[in-house]
Amino acid sequence: MTTLSAGLPELTAGRLAGSWQLDPYALVLVLLLGGLYAWGVVRLARRGERWPVARTVAFAGIGLGAIVVATMSGLAVYDHELFWPAAVQNIVLDLIAPLGLALGDPLALALRALDERTPTARWLRGALSGRVLRLLTFPLVSTVLVLSSELAIYFTPYFPTALRHGPLHELMYLQLLVVGCLFVLPMLTREALLPAWCSHPVRALLVLVDGLVDAVPGIVVMTSGTLIAGGWYTAHHRPWDPSPQLDQMIGGGLMLTIAELVGLPFLIAVFAEWVRSERGKTAALDARLDRELATVAAAPGVPDTPAGPDASSGTGAPAVPQPELTRPWWETDQGVVGDRFRRGGDS
Repeated sequence: MTTLSAGLPELTAGRLAGSWQLDPYALVLVLLLGGLYAWGVVRLARRGERWPVARTVAFAGIGLGAIVVATMSGLAVYDHELFWPAAVQNIVLDLIAPLGLALGDPLALALRALDERTPTARWLRGALSGRVLRLLTFPLVSTVLVLSSELAIYFTPYFPTALRHGPLHELMYLQLLVVGCLFVLPMLTREALLPAWCSHPVRALLVLVDGLVDAVPGIVVMTSGTLIAGGWYTAHHRPWDPSPQLDQMIGGGLMLTIAELVGLPFLIAVFAEWVRSERGKTAALDARLDRELATVAAAPGVPDTPAGPDASSGTGAPAVPQPELTRPWWETDQGVVGDRFRRGGDS
């Protein structure tokens, strides 16, 4: 991490937007993730398959962009001078960057781009279905991991030690990003990482609960009477700085605000995936119904007008047996749409 100058000027909105520094570790991560994603999109394009542009924009613009802003913008330049830029850094890596990466659905892209016969594809599918990842992404476990990660950073010697040691600071960045992805990515991916009971309505409820949990660190930081990394920030206090107490209150308030603002688009994204999933199920049911009706219509010996159970031909011959008629799709569909149609028919 770049060593900061001892004489930074007063932080203003212009300096916050215009100050940048290179973080080589974060740059390598961004280039690696972006390169792999671009490879997957290009590979699909060469096979004549289309990957949604909106997902690519979300992955690169929101996901990777948030990592760049958190680690190389004015937030990173001033995070050793003031607490609130560091607090915003952490919440961006913990919430905004994972949401952007998840909206890009990199897991589905990887599985579509890879040849299923290759060892890499088999390894990836094995990892996604493995017990370790299933445990870490289990909704209650991942929520506790996000909360405990934030609290451990601020209320143990972890954060002040990271301010003194660059490599540990980079590890903290990576920890926040990975822990955030453990909760967000399974909620939005089309791959089955969550238990069968975790349907889209349940996911929406879990996102609401997670929004409440994400507010806890900000509230605790804002109201805490103990200064977080107080020794470090007191030693670096300058005449233009807010007091350490006010600095911490600003940081906690920004954490709370950003957490609540991110919760709404996250919930909207879950509902959008829910609608897409139901449309896919409906389209599959309609296609199956069309195939069954076509099979019945093409069956040999089926008269245009069905005969009654006692009907016979003019010669007294028994009636031609009729094929079993296809039941309406809503009577056999086990999904939400079919259940809704059946309840409507009973009322």
